Amino acid sequence: MNKLTFPLEPTPADAQLAIQDEFAFFSDWSERYQYLIDLGRKLPVFPEELKTEDHRLLGCQSMVWIVPQGDAQRLDFQAVSDSAIVSGLIYLALRVYSGRSAADIVATDPDYIASIGLAKHLSPTRSNGLAALLGYIQDTARTLQ
Repeated sequence: MNKLTFPLEPTPADAQLAIQDEFAFFSDWSERYQYLIDLGRKLPVFPEELKTEDHRLLGCQSMVWIVPQGDAQRLDFQAVSDSAIVSGLIYLALRVYSGRSAADIVATDPDYIASIGLAKHLSPTRSNGLAALLGYIQDTARTLQ
């Protein structure tokens, strides 16, 4: 069982820089996609009983479930997808946003998406799903502020 907990870095900006550094290591997008898949495998186990319509993220072609916990001081997210690449995208989003204050979440734009070239290499349906995921995280934080 995986015991990974976020945040891994002290600030959202540090997390985005770490992601940028890691992706710069790979020379092509087939390697980066494989890395995304590997990251998705590191997500903590998502309880089956939480895979309900109430926790399902709409706007994604894949099945994605996300559960927020916490308050304005610390907001944690648990999430998973039935897609390996989407699970990797979830991992990156949680690395930047999960375990942060609502104010930090709202104040942090997902710059890592452009800085690693992700925006240019995702299909339209995955881009829409990623936008839905990031929107959900931001909206949840805004509500708690």
